[in-house]
Amino acid sequence: MKMKTLLAASAIALALPAAAQAQGTLRGAERGAQEGADAAGPIGGIVGGAVGAATGTIGGILGVDDRPRFRSYVRERNVRSYDYDGRVVVGSTLPSSGVTYYEVPDEYRVARGTRYTVVNDRPVLVDGRHRIIEVLD
Repeated sequence: MKMKTLLAASAIALALPAAAQAQGTLRGAERGAQEGADAAGPIGGIVGGAVGAATGTIGGILGVDDRPRFRSYVRERNVRSYDYDGRVVVGSTLPSSGVTYYEVPDEYRVARGTRYTVVNDRPVLVDGRHRIIEVLD
């Protein structure tokens, strides 16, 4: 049973974009390992880490807990939305000019070079090449 869960978690993690996996996986693994260890000792920590990694990846770069707080952070700053003709999805590349990109505060623990902006009234995270790596709906 544990092996099936671990294999399923690994398959899910591999199916998601690499940029989204990096942050969410690490944070999910950390949290899962700690909670598993608290509940069932060392073996629980190992299993919890693997399951937490998959869950963190599904949660995205910011993770499930940080997403609502970050959306509020962006809303409070009244960031002007950029009107974009393309699809606002992970993998879309935004223009380098005409869009204002903002630093993500350290408290959200995203990878260096990750910035945010608002596109078609939707907050997004972008990498250094202005490619959307997470849409925060």
